[in-house]
Amino acid sequence: MPTEKMPTAKVSLVRAQNRVEGVPKAIALLQSNPVRGKAVVLKPNFNTADPAPGSTHNDTLRALVLTLQQMGATRITLAERCGPMDTTKQVMEKKGIFELAQELGFDIINLEELGADGWVHFRPKDSHWKDGFLFPCVYLEAESIVQTCCLKAHAYGGHFTLSLKNSVGMIAGKGYPYMPELHSSPHMRQMIAEINTAYSPDLIVLDGVDAFINGGPAHGTLVKANVLLAGSDRVAIDAVGVAILRLLGTTTEASRGRIFEQDQIARAAELGLGIKSPDQIQLVTDDPKSEAFAIQVRDILLKDQ
Repeated sequence: MPTEKMPTAKVSLVRAQNRVEGVPKAIALLQSNPVRGKAVVLKPNFNTADPAPGSTHNDTLRALVLTLQQMGATRITLAERCGPMDTTKQVMEKKGIFELAQELGFDIINLEELGADGWVHFRPKDSHWKDGFLFPCVYLEAESIVQTCCLKAHAYGGHFTLSLKNSVGMIAGKGYPYMPELHSSPHMRQMIAEINTAYSPDLIVLDGVDAFINGGPAHGTLVKANVLLAGSDRVAIDAVGVAILRLLGTTTEASRGRIFEQDQIARAAELGLGIKSPDQIQLVTDDPKSEAFAIQVRDILLKDQ
């Protein structure tokens, strides 16, 4: 009898120091266009205004916006909530995001300033959240969602902060109990994955030109990883990201056990948010340096299956 073909998740890998060149290359390698003719809502990583990978590099944001426009996106709206110290407006001012939006022609929604009608109470089934969380309507109603995250460890219980963890900035922050609940829970990493049940991204770009191999999310030991990833499967992106962190020499927590046994990844896979095993990842490259690096990443992904 014929066997059922196992689904795969394509993740492009580009070795690059120049984000402006590397971002469109990583996206082009996917050979798909999920944004043509659609209004895009864009989620960056603006937890703070610290230099990359503390927050999304402005070159990454510029390259991503320009590429989405060239791909035929009808409108781009950046929607974000920052924290824990500065307000979202302060972070964006420090990073020059308002000026960049005016220059490139994209809109900004400060999630911190949304009224009650801008949120939906989302209660994931069988979750570790006490009573769910408020999730922004702008993402629930989006025609297309694009996310860009960084490559870094997480010193406050997440173990790593990649695409799954980037979704924490989508739920309501200051004035709501969700961040204290998340950070005090022994199930923090599972709760991070559960936030992701509220939406599905069409495209993810992970900027690993700079990486924090420990510390994080705002400060840490900085390493020049010179890698960019793109894909649409959060589990696959994060698994590859963890493999790269391990290759660079990361924390004990992020290095322990099989990658698909890491709590964020295991819970996300269990919830059906992406692939379920490393052999379902298809790493795509188009130059010798990137392929040599991808071989090392594959070896780590497939170790001890």
